[in-house]
Amino acid sequence: MNSNRIKIMVLDDEPIVCKRLKPALEKQGYEVDAFTQSSEAMEQLKQVEYDIIITDLKMKGIDGMQLLGEAKRRSPKTEVIVITGFATMETAKESFHKGVFDFIAKPFKLSEIQEVVNRAEAKIRRS
Repeated sequence: MNSNRIKIMVLDDEPIVCKRLKPALEKQGYEVDAFTQSSEAMEQLKQVEYDIIITDLKMKGIDGMQLLGEAKRRSPKTEVIVITGFATMETAKESFHKGVFDFIAKPFKLSEIQEVVNRAEAKIRRS
């Protein structure tokens, strides 16, 4: 197991998003865990340290903001990328204030996500 590989968590309550992102990111050489239940993702956060977390904002139960807060509390250097179909200036501002790396509006192209993940990885490798 190569510890140099970037570990990514994908959390979106739409299974299609996980189905699209997981193989696309794995093909780029990332190690990816995908979740459609925020409670499961939150449990996983307690056991695994992720380099990058890609999360939806609006979900049943624990929302993306809560997950973001917990992730940053556990590992301040984790980069969080938010994807949402409910992008408002307010939520964008709030998430950047909480330390989000970038914000992607749905519907997104895979290339958009890959580009943001590559930028986040570059930042992680620099630090």
